[in-house]
Amino acid sequence: MILTPLKLTPDHDIPAAVLTELTALYAANETFLALSGDFPDPGNVRPEEIARELADELANPDAAVLLARSEGQLAGIAVTLAHHPDPADPDPWIGLLMVGEHRKGHGRRIAQVVEDTFRDAGRAAVRLAVLDDNPNGMAFWTSLGYEVIDHRRDRQRDRPCAVLRKQLTN
Repeated sequence: MILTPLKLTPDHDIPAAVLTELTALYAANETFLALSGDFPDPGNVRPEEIARELADELANPDAAVLLARSEGQLAGIAVTLAHHPDPADPDPWIGLLMVGEHRKGHGRRIAQVVEDTFRDAGRAAVRLAVLDDNPNGMAFWTSLGYEVIDHRRDRQRDRPCAVLRKQLTN
């Protein structure tokens, strides 16, 4: 599994071929998109919506959008945040981890690479939020050793969620 950062600048948009791959990846996750409310029509997500969503993520200098490839194909995406906006929160965050094909091990491998990257950077732990109505997401993350540390509403859309944390150092 190879993760590469997606770079956007005002004069450099997402290449059309990559945007097509990303749109198919998001479309393969219609159930999650319906839960999240991030797109007006989760059954018909459009390339321009994906491009806008990722550009919004990358507007934060602490954010990274990582494309995961396996055997040359886009297997998933991870969006990370090196520093949370709340200064009392010392941990980096995984804001999104999405795969095109479920139950193939891609999500676990992507999570491991992200965790290793943060560990190598000297970070002690990583956090993420799982929407309360996403039992599959909760099962996935807890199977990887993440533990619920809080319940609150998310900062973007005021949705109820659980905050999970995983210690990266022993």
